[in-house]
Amino acid sequence: MAAGAEHAEAWGESSTSRQIRIYDGRVESLSDAGGRGIGIRAFLGGRAGYSFGTDLTPDGLRAVAERAHGLAAVADPDEHAGLPAHNGATDVEGLESPAMGDWTTERKIELALAIDRAARSRRGVSQVENTVYSDGEGQAAIVNSNGFAASYAATQAWAYSSAFAGEGEDLMTGMGIGLGRDPGALDPEAIGLEAADRALALVGARQPGSRRCPVVLDAFVAASFAGFIGGMCSADAVQRGRSLFAGREGDAVADPGFALTDDGRHPDGPSTAPFDGEGSATRRTPLIAGGRLCGYLYDSRTARKGGRQTTANASRGSYRSQPSVGATNLVIEPGEGSLEDLVAQAGDGVYVTEVAGLHSGVNPVSGTFSVGASGRLIENGELGAAVREITIASDLVGMLQAVSAVGGQPRWVPLGGSVQAVPLLIGEMSVSGS
Repeated sequence: MAAGAEHAEAWGESSTSRQIRIYDGRVESLSDAGGRGIGIRAFLGGRAGYSFGTDLTPDGLRAVAERAHGLAAVADPDEHAGLPAHNGATDVEGLESPAMGDWTTERKIELALAIDRAARSRRGVSQVENTVYSDGEGQAAIVNSNGFAASYAATQAWAYSSAFAGEGEDLMTGMGIGLGRDPGALDPEAIGLEAADRALALVGARQPGSRRCPVVLDAFVAASFAGFIGGMCSADAVQRGRSLFAGREGDAVADPGFALTDDGRHPDGPSTAPFDGEGSATRRTPLIAGGRLCGYLYDSRTARKGGRQTTANASRGSYRSQPSVGATNLVIEPGEGSLEDLVAQAGDGVYVTEVAGLHSGVNPVSGTFSVGASGRLIENGELGAAVREITIASDLVGMLQAVSAVGGQPRWVPLGGSVQAVPLLIGEMSVSGS
């Protein structure tokens, strides 16, 4: 403001992260990194400028502020730019685990090694490509010229393992994943065995004949589709005409049993925070409910452009970037029944456990897709032979409208964003093989 801005906002961050990588049963690498910085937005005469820096001395901050003001002075006019009309913070507990400080580096290494041992323990696993443990502790703060000031701290720990089973051309891979607020939330045996079992389930996979049949998507695959759908619900994509959901608010786009929500305040969500990247209180925003498209995700700029209110979906990659529209925690609302129940309902079909090239294989405007996949045949309501080199094809709205059952065992899957996913039974899809 002292540099001449009409309105201004400062976003500060400080973070520490660690990563332990295991290969061939030994620690391959260990890294520990930290950083801090500040990003400043300045608004002047309907123009916006942004600058960031890591020198947090008075002179350093003054330089960042003056640079932001200078950039605003020469920017193109934007009638929709500005601070949110209302700021606030949601009361969210449990983002920062005090137990994180109890874990020494040695204990974290042992946890990573335990995951790796579990992945190797299954007979038939030929190799573990790598096992990775990571965690992070961070703080974020925001202050703006409207008088809003808030901050929060959060911790996160996650790990994954990638196992190989089979030999030569029949070598198949599987991944196990776990995440939580601290290392104690991770089950090393469950993560390692999941990687091994997913790889072993595909050993001997062959290409089946083409067919139209029911398809069960496992939680990993459902999460990837949900992430893509969440991106298409971005008001920015809609306003640019780059979304299949543009102009379809209120339309029937899914079976009534399928519901998708963006929940920035979910107590267990990896992307949960009390406020978004520009200081709006996080909330729960239905995207698809009762089979209909409820609306879109907005930050303050796209909200002004669309004559709406922000949904608190201003996302920041870090202090180095300006806020832009992004999903928080996408939640596929769980139904009832286990994966086994969905497989039994399918009768004869395909259980898809992996897809490749989803984001390049989906047309964001028409929603049509054709992507490579692998998994298992479903025969007489039970899992059968492993299959690979198949292609599943449909369009996203047609697929959502063909959802005939939703699983009831949700899990967080960091694929395609932060997604709480469940298995889905699609009544019929085109499956191309030999």
